[in-house]
Amino acid sequence: MEKPRRILLVTGRLAEPLVRKYGKGCDVFVTPVSVAAFLTPELIARYLKKAGIKSDAYDLILIPGLVRGSAQLIEDELGIPAFKGPRNAMDLPQVLKALEKGFKLSKEVPADDLFSVDALKRVEDIRNRTRNRNYIEKALKKPWNVLIGNLPVGRDFPARILGEVVDAPKLGVEKTLEKALYYLREGADIIDIGMVAGETNLDFVEEIPEIRERLREEGFDVPISFDSLNTSEIERALDYADLFLSVDEGNLEGLVTEKPVVLIPTNQKEGYFPTKPSERVAFLEKLKEKAIDLGYETIIPDLILEHVPHLARSVTAFQLYRERNPEDVLLAGVGNVVELYDADSVGMNALLAGIARELSINLLLTTEVSAKAKGSVRELRRAADMNLFDIPKDLGFDLLILKEKREAEWHFEPAEEIVEAREKIVELEPVYFRIWVKEGRIWVNAHRRTEAVLTIVGDEPNAIIDTILEHFEIDPRHAFYLGRELERAYTALKLRRSYVQEVELFGEFYRGQKWS
Repeated sequence: MEKPRRILLVTGRLAEPLVRKYGKGCDVFVTPVSVAAFLTPELIARYLKKAGIKSDAYDLILIPGLVRGSAQLIEDELGIPAFKGPRNAMDLPQVLKALEKGFKLSKEVPADDLFSVDALKRVEDIRNRTRNRNYIEKALKKPWNVLIGNLPVGRDFPARILGEVVDAPKLGVEKTLEKALYYLREGADIIDIGMVAGETNLDFVEEIPEIRERLREEGFDVPISFDSLNTSEIERALDYADLFLSVDEGNLEGLVTEKPVVLIPTNQKEGYFPTKPSERVAFLEKLKEKAIDLGYETIIPDLILEHVPHLARSVTAFQLYRERNPEDVLLAGVGNVVELYDADSVGMNALLAGIARELSINLLLTTEVSAKAKGSVRELRRAADMNLFDIPKDLGFDLLILKEKREAEWHFEPAEEIVEAREKIVELEPVYFRIWVKEGRIWVNAHRRTEAVLTIVGDEPNAIIDTILEHFEIDPRHAFYLGRELERAYTALKLRRSYVQEVELFGEFYRGQKWS
């Protein structure tokens, strides 16, 4: 039996209780510095040597992840392997457990950053395995896997995401291509061409081969799906697309094809849609039998995921269908839910992807029509990756954007003199600045009176501030103001929100909130 390693955890005075609590089984060395982030490798080495720590006393030294600099200096000084632990003491159990399994720590990179890299590498390993030709050939022999174009889909593969280009004929070829490339770079696996309801656009259908070819030129050889209720459009697209959505009782007999189709429990021509889960499932099963008799070869059922207040009944329909048809490949349109709910899309996409994983729904259709749905493809991709693991928690990567997993212990002892902040009225500078965001960058106009005398564009607030200070003399108050607004603009870019100077980013819900 391998002898357990003797590990020494280094910390500051304030974090000592947490380090002792979460670092059970390890010795703890408390430096005379109050906040661990103020430590340096040089200070740690000096304190440890002063305390008489010898080279044979420990097998490993873990220093706080917030310490700047390399732990190599400590190892050189004491002759004991030294590495960076996590930033937060509450992550120590995860790090210590990983060490037992042979996880490699870094002397420069905090352990929590390494977990993120390691987790994403494991995701890529899973993807690479499912891209293997022999794996695909064996998997496609099973009834719960199908091939859509050149893409294998089903239980033995990661969830596939369809990015829908809504009203593609109105956008035209160039804008459709631009949207498709955006979706693919965000993580989509299939591009869905959405036609315009109530119109016939046969000329645009003829453009699909060009769209496919230009996607290939950009390095994306992916399936194209076609979404239309217009029979003549679907008939024209049969030679061009790889998957056809919205086939129902009303057009079933006129669209027999060997290519995969998504079958939905409706009759759009007659306005029929069964609402009760049991009736919906029975109707779709009957349609599927009819489709098979007609000669359809690959049928992908979609029970139709409805928005609130009918979400629960539609999920119930999916669950009932899955229980009765365990081998079918299923599709769900999660965009239906996200687009019609005024709430942040991140958590909604994560939860819907989790439900899809539990019910083995293998295809997820979404779009990004409204501003609140921006980023949905990327969010679904991240959620699907998290669902490759048994529990989507403590993976090293997550979907926490506005909220955090745990509070950081980041506070200091106040000075003896404490003053209350008061705003001071100051005269306006002869030069003032207007800030906006565009095309993923921050733009700043410097104005004198009504004339813009200089425009500065950049990606990062510090660089913009430095450039402003090179060209203009401004007082400290003005500099603080600019720093605050530039950081707000930077945050808006990262969160894909719109930005308006001096307008709060997060609106009424967070205004005035104080968290205990």
